[in-house]
Amino acid sequence: MTFVRVGGVAHHVVVEGAGPVVVLSAGLGMSWFDWDPVAALLAPHHTLVRFDRPGHGLSGPAAAAPTAAGEARRIAGILDALGFAEPVTVVGHSIAGFHAEAFARLYPARTAGLVLVDSSIEERARPPVAPGARLALARGAAAVLSRAGAPAALGPAARRAMVRLSRTGGGDPASREVVRRCYRTSRVLRGLILENARYGAVAAELRALRERSALPPVPITVVAGGAGGARWTERQRALATMLGARFQLARGAGHLVMLDSPGAVARAVRR
Repeated sequence: MTFVRVGGVAHHVVVEGAGPVVVLSAGLGMSWFDWDPVAALLAPHHTLVRFDRPGHGLSGPAAAAPTAAGEARRIAGILDALGFAEPVTVVGHSIAGFHAEAFARLYPARTAGLVLVDSSIEERARPPVAPGARLALARGAAAVLSRAGAPAALGPAARRAMVRLSRTGGGDPASREVVRRCYRTSRVLRGLILENARYGAVAAELRALRERSALPPVPITVVAGGAGGARWTERQRALATMLGARFQLARGAGHLVMLDSPGAVARAVRR
């Protein structure tokens, strides 16, 4: 466990294992420890880099609103700070699928592979109306909730409820101590709300990026959680087709595929 400063923010990073470098980036409101089951399978043969985005896990508070290009630069900056110059495989879950794809398009020479795990999909994304007002409203809501003590009172319970609803394999496997350490803070609440407020803008930015920046000729896999239903599976399959990627269905897994079916994610990385 270490901290590296990128863009003026202290980022919590966990590096483990040995071999080709794999970056693991979790979805909205998730933390480094949500990759534990996958890390246990990959660490014997890969160098794993897990990091918390600003306002997530143990990283410092967000200094700026997220963008697709900014999140791609964040991944590159973390790799630079750690001294990893070789091409890497980037694994992005949910909203981090946007970030991972943006990295591959903007840093093709640094990309060895791409794995999108039940990635967010917005086929008709458009830049949102009045983004500044939307952002100000989100920041105001976060400030009000923080002053009211919502993170300390409800944060850990909300985290555990979200995990239970997002998987098929049971409850939240994370320790109560680490959940309390992260989710009782206003820092994490603000980070989650900020990323959610910028979701549509980041999706629209990625859609525009697809038109001007090609993906590198590297292996790409889209892993879908099978419990999402037939419509969600078809959307994930269409994403794979659009990206020229291999499609892999994690049967019986919910949205948190890395918890329900870590072997499926590990297999995608190895391939």
